Amino acid sequence: MSNLPKNYKPVLGVKETEHAIVSIKDFFQLTLSTELNLTRVTAPLFVPSGMGINDDLNGVEKPVSFNVKGMNGQKMEIVQSLAKWKRLKVTEMGMKPGFGIYTDMNAIRPDEELDAVHSLYVDQWDWCMAIDEKDRTVFYLFDIVKKIYRTLKRVEFFLYDRYSMLEPVLPEDIKLIYSDDLLREYPGMTAKERENAAAKKYGAIFICGIGGKLPDGSIHDGRAPDYDDWELNGDIIVYYPVLDIALELSSMGIRVDEETLLHQLEQAGCPERAELAFQKALLNHELPYTIGGGLGQSRICMFCLRKAHIGEVQSFTWPPHIVKHALENGTQLL
Repeated sequence: MSNLPKNYKPVLGVKETEHAIVSIKDFFQLTLSTELNLTRVTAPLFVPSGMGINDDLNGVEKPVSFNVKGMNGQKMEIVQSLAKWKRLKVTEMGMKPGFGIYTDMNAIRPDEELDAVHSLYVDQWDWCMAIDEKDRTVFYLFDIVKKIYRTLKRVEFFLYDRYSMLEPVLPEDIKLIYSDDLLREYPGMTAKERENAAAKKYGAIFICGIGGKLPDGSIHDGRAPDYDDWELNGDIIVYYPVLDIALELSSMGIRVDEETLLHQLEQAGCPERAELAFQKALLNHELPYTIGGGLGQSRICMFCLRKAHIGEVQSFTWPPHIVKHALENGTQLL
């Protein structure tokens, strides 16, 4: 919580903020779906355990789970994201390359560390699009990144047109940076420090290549081995002047193909996951090639409304010491 700004005053009051959140969400999802040819679908809150469907995020987080009465004790897991479920849904709906789905996803990530930009509750637009095998390239990936960035820019102007005090701060273009180049440009820094430095320099960046080992043997950030291709994925990050930090708004990427899945499972030390239902379906060529990701709803609202804490745009039960610290810094949590 130490990164809350002193003498902070929110631009909009609580009531105006609630109205603006609705406007942002309505406008953003309509614009995004138009840019990427996405159809809205309904998302599950939980999925069966042991099927390999739930998102393991960095590969170590444990989901909230429970047994279902009347289903022979079937164990269910609250979703952490819908990375793999979406690929199954695109398959089920028979989406052609260049078309896909998006959904309003709500998740619980109990291992998350609470701070000004993280809570245990995650709300994001999860999306997934079918692609041709020939489009599994960094060029195609960055074309999609630029379309998403255009959507962010449009939302920023949409709000400015209604609230003139919320002046746009995003640069005209987003900068593509590979994680290994970032390491060479900022030696001696941690991954988070490198993100902060690059975001401050360029205003908006897409860090490509997350999950695999860098030249020094480290990884930029963790990724589960069975959804993103670690060479064809990345994070959309913007510089956020209110907190003077790099703020990640999206994690996305081209999804693994059969060969990449086996290679990454081996690298991650969990080749046995190839026997799970989702992974077996992929290896049996039953799933299409896809690209997909998630866009944080509360993060985007926080950025657009220049809020100092994610709790100003998201209703959540915070520990008393966080509430106290926020109030001392002029921050009213919902």
